[in-house]
Amino acid sequence: MKHTINGKSVSEISLLIDEHIVGRKAKRNREIMKSRFIDGLTFEELAEKYDLSTTMIKNIVYHGLDSLADYV
Repeated sequence: MKHTINGKSVSEISLLIDEHIVGRKAKRNREIMKSRFIDGLTFEELAEKYDLSTTMIKNIVYHGLDSLADYV
């Protein structure tokens, strides 16, 4: 199941993630955000894929959503 953010299209979500997810681990965090909201992967699937804890994945996603809040 693919997720959307406030009705934004997949291409709009991808562009917003590319433009506004920045920082030291930005590439990984952008990949995680896209996998979650475009590909529909669960937190558990992401944790396994990136060899991180589910809690860490949730933190990355929630912080990413905070970074996107003004744009969605």
